[in-house]
Amino acid sequence: MKASAGIREPRKLTGKGQATRERILEQAAELIYTKGVHATNNEQLRRAAGVSGSQLNHYFPTKESLILAVIEWRAERVLSFHRSERFASFDSLDALQEWADFYVGFERAHQEGCTLGSLASEIIKTDLDVHDQLADAFDQWRDIFRNGLQRMQELGRISADADPTRLANLLLSAFQGGMLLSQVQRNAAPLRDALQAAIDYVQTFETALDCASPRLQ
Repeated sequence: MKASAGIREPRKLTGKGQATRERILEQAAELIYTKGVHATNNEQLRRAAGVSGSQLNHYFPTKESLILAVIEWRAERVLSFHRSERFASFDSLDALQEWADFYVGFERAHQEGCTLGSLASEIIKTDLDVHDQLADAFDQWRDIFRNGLQRMQELGRISADADPTRLANLLLSAFQGGMLLSQVQRNAAPLRDALQAAIDYVQTFETALDCASPRLQ
């Protein structure tokens, strides 16, 4: 992702400077997720990140610049993970299943967590002008699935009747809704069931050339 307008990223950061900035963003994301934007203040963030007020102001002179950077930081981590070779560009049902298996297993081990969706649900409540940045992040995430589904069509793995954009929206919505319920209930079952239902629907478009994928355990 390109740097968003309003984000002040110092030039030629040293290794130590980059580590400090990353630490601030990580702690800010967790505080916003657990406390909300309005209840998160500079003093809490300074303590959590182990930085001084001048350091915090150096990297993020305004709250909006911090929030924009947090969105970009979290989105980049999510998008990079989904674009990795691990899921083979999401061009098969097996790749979708492996993605679902990973997150169900992850949620079993981490019942509390700051996902992009959870972070966005807190930020969107504010009057900060960050809606476009959030929408762009989710559009890029959806497009990873859409592009994979389009390749599945090109490879003859799903039929031409499938709508890659609608299916991609379904997969992302199932993930976000299932993750939220799993975090609330501290149980991975809602996420597992939502993802499996979405993948089962994608599988209804499978052609005779492809093999069925195993169900989530």
